[in-house]
Amino acid sequence: MRTIDESHFYTRDMKPLARPEAIIQGDHYRFTILTSRMIRMEYAEDGRFEDRPTQTVWNRDFPVPSFRIVEDDTELQIITEHVHLHYTKGPFAENTLYVDVLGNFSTYYSRYTFGGPLRTLKGTARTLDHADGEIPLEEGIISRQGYAAIDDSASFVLTEDHFVEPRQAGAKDIYYFGYGHDYKQALKDFYHLTGPTPMLPRQVLGNWWSRYWRYNEKEYKDLMTRFKKEDVPFSVSVIDMDWHVTDIPEKYGSGWTGYTWNRDLFPDPRGFLKWLKDDDRMVTLNLHPADGVRGFEEAYEAMAVAMGLDPDTEDRIPFDFSDKTFIENYFTKLHHPHEADGVDFWWIDWQQGANSKIKGLDPLWMLNHYHALDIARDGNRPLIFSRYAGPGSHRYPVGFSGDTIISWASLKFQPYFTATASNIGYGWWSHDIGGHQRGEKDDELSTRWLQYGVFSPIMRLHSTMSIFNGKEPWRYSVEAEQVMKRYLRLRHQLVPYIYTMNARNHFDGLPLVSPMYYEHPEDELAYAVPNQYYFGTEMMVAPIVEPMNQKLHVAATTAWLPDGEWFDFFSGHRYTGGKQMRLFRKLDEQAVLAKAGAIIPLGRHVEHSNALHNPEHLDVHVFPGASNQFTLFEDDSVGVAHRDGENVETSFELDWVARTMTIAAPIGKQELLPEKRVITVILRGVNEGYVVRDGETLPGEYDPKKQSLTVSLGEVTETVTLSLQVEMSTNDNRMERLYEFLDQAEIGYDLKDRLYRLLTQRLEPINLMHQLQALDLEKDLVDCLLELMLY
Repeated sequence: MRTIDESHFYTRDMKPLARPEAIIQGDHYRFTILTSRMIRMEYAEDGRFEDRPTQTVWNRDFPVPSFRIVEDDTELQIITEHVHLHYTKGPFAENTLYVDVLGNFSTYYSRYTFGGPLRTLKGTARTLDHADGEIPLEEGIISRQGYAAIDDSASFVLTEDHFVEPRQAGAKDIYYFGYGHDYKQALKDFYHLTGPTPMLPRQVLGNWWSRYWRYNEKEYKDLMTRFKKEDVPFSVSVIDMDWHVTDIPEKYGSGWTGYTWNRDLFPDPRGFLKWLKDDDRMVTLNLHPADGVRGFEEAYEAMAVAMGLDPDTEDRIPFDFSDKTFIENYFTKLHHPHEADGVDFWWIDWQQGANSKIKGLDPLWMLNHYHALDIARDGNRPLIFSRYAGPGSHRYPVGFSGDTIISWASLKFQPYFTATASNIGYGWWSHDIGGHQRGEKDDELSTRWLQYGVFSPIMRLHSTMSIFNGKEPWRYSVEAEQVMKRYLRLRHQLVPYIYTMNARNHFDGLPLVSPMYYEHPEDELAYAVPNQYYFGTEMMVAPIVEPMNQKLHVAATTAWLPDGEWFDFFSGHRYTGGKQMRLFRKLDEQAVLAKAGAIIPLGRHVEHSNALHNPEHLDVHVFPGASNQFTLFEDDSVGVAHRDGENVETSFELDWVARTMTIAAPIGKQELLPEKRVITVILRGVNEGYVVRDGETLPGEYDPKKQSLTVSLGEVTETVTLSLQVEMSTNDNRMERLYEFLDQAEIGYDLKDRLYRLLTQRLEPINLMHQLQALDLEKDLVDCLLELMLY
């Protein structure tokens, strides 16, 4: 196989040797104190221990923490600031090895015993194929009991030539995590141990168009042209399996595996790919590689010769990722020519289960690893689209979650599934937004799923082979169509913010989407809202995942608002935290909240464009109530120079006490920015006011419906400090919102009048709740009125 030089993205992260002073070793055991809370625990009868990287673990080079040893002939104790390990010398067993977390995390369950149960907050799963709602999840490294463990004993090791070989039989290799409730530090150290998540190219964070459909070139171009005409942007084109020849002679088997363009459908593949890329799209092609290379393939002869076979026989060349020669030729003969024509990365959709010629070697992991390794040659970012293959898979984004069933149950499970995957570091799941198969047409479900997709890691619409099952917005009702289009545009506007979180994931080890308990580990309510999550540092999402109340024309979600002030991202409506409440939203609304002090940079929507360059016009949304700082990260969007500091950062700082906002001059490689950048500040969730710059009041436009003051700063090249003459919203538009809700609600007119008169009195909260309860109203109506009137 080709060697990989030391500058390769992955090679520089492989530092498998621990520092000698961190190691405590006997004849048959070895303990490595990686951090004060992470210990590697090994046992081998022959005394041989593994120092090479494995499928999961790449970097054991940690600074050595303080620890002390208590030892005699039969027992060993290792004590750090955070954990206490007890070992009775001999083979690892439940009665010979245990570790206590120091700290009051659980009355009974904060002790790890070898082979004992793990009570984690779960991780993720290989796939959601055929799932219709919940499925079991594997374990993660985050636990309310304060400890977790990863068993690396069966993991293959990586050899010097970047191939794999089995581990020594019978040896035990366990990584113990005793991080208590410091969940974010556990995750950061896990990333250090296993290697960072690569930064995704900027275009990957926009909308993906994907459909299992037998497109021809004209049909596909016509569709992309219509999307552009309708002002619906897509930055990634996913071409499903019918890009290649699928109708093949029976002697070759099925047509699922293929590497040869179907020229009846795509007569000019290179020209087709160029057309897509010239319109600012990346392209990925679907692969099902399990059937190897058959005689009908254009590349068959070259592949056969390279494998030392007689091409005249047309014998099938088996797919075999345990064969170094096959792997080499698989890429150079089957994939590189397509990449030279314009394919950016590959969608690995299926392979032959978990079996290969080498016992225990998962071909899915091999495909993910080598595809990412290969695409990252010549200074590219590692990128693949494939299913999860165990701990460490975060190094191979993006994750394809499989073929889900179209149902409310599927939608309801996905926010929890996605956020919980962060517990094993897997931050870039891509779902079939809208569902893949079966189910029935439901405009509301499709709209809610798309809205969730906009606030998920990857926004990819997809559907199966059915003339009726497409995700084009115009296939739905007029209302649903307009909502879908608006949210698809919003996804592209959000990319500056999401891209900054992309950098945060890579450099700081914190995923875009995280469960509520990461920020609030000691609050019981943080564990009671499994579908609610943080979307980056500034936003919190409680997606609508259940049908609306048809009489009230709103749908509900139960959210927990931590202490502090929170603002509806869209309307600016203010909520006071420290409670659980039901939030109600119309079909065109989603429950997205910004924290007090949030600073959220959005790109200005560019009509009829798929482009996702560093934007020429930034709309910086700022929310009141607390001081905060946000640094926008930008780079060349595709290469790996960001790892050597070639980027540019623009800092925004809000001092709410002083009522000032400072926009710093960009720092870094200025040529990465557009020649001219215009900044508009949108103060959301404020009462009417004004903004002063250098003693001059700037022209502004106040929108009472959105409680927003918009001020254009023009081009900003030097540091600017603004004086914000505004106050936090008091929700003065409540009565207008109340009227709009009651006007649309399908309830009796007399009841509408009575409710409106009652709520106009501005009663104290307790009195208001008693009055509403006395009317014997349905719960949804009462809860919706309380949300509108209280904060």
